[in-house]
Amino acid sequence: MKVYIPDDHDYQSKAKLGRILCVGSYLGLLGWFTLWHLFLIPVPTGKPWVIWLIHMAPLLAFAGVIIKGNPRGHAWLCFVLLLLFMQAVLAATNPNTAIYGIGYSLLVGTLFTSAMMYTRWRARYNKQLAHWAEQAADKDEASKDS
Repeated sequence: MKVYIPDDHDYQSKAKLGRILCVGSYLGLLGWFTLWHLFLIPVPTGKPWVIWLIHMAPLLAFAGVIIKGNPRGHAWLCFVLLLLFMQAVLAATNPNTAIYGIGYSLLVGTLFTSAMMYTRWRARYNKQLAHWAEQAADKDEASKDS
């Protein structure tokens, strides 16, 4: 295992900020899909709830990850978000869905970035905690020896 090099960053507060942004943009994206597909511009020829459910399914699969705050799950969410980002950019380039696509792109981009940074900062915070626990164990051992 790679040796931990202590630094002076406050990864706990950074991870908390990343998590807040991640949860907020996740809920915002769910709300955006619901608002757009069911209320603002429902599909007139089909069943709007089916299209809504198709858009929501990949995101709802990660609801447990978002609730628990699992960093590894957030990293996997980023891979899924790349596919959603492609769809968002395509929607933004279509004049009929430009507003939807721009909002969609912004929310997916924010969710991707915050999930990625939460994963990074939480992993570093976990390393800091392990390092501090090791230092405390070393101090306890040294005090028992003297």
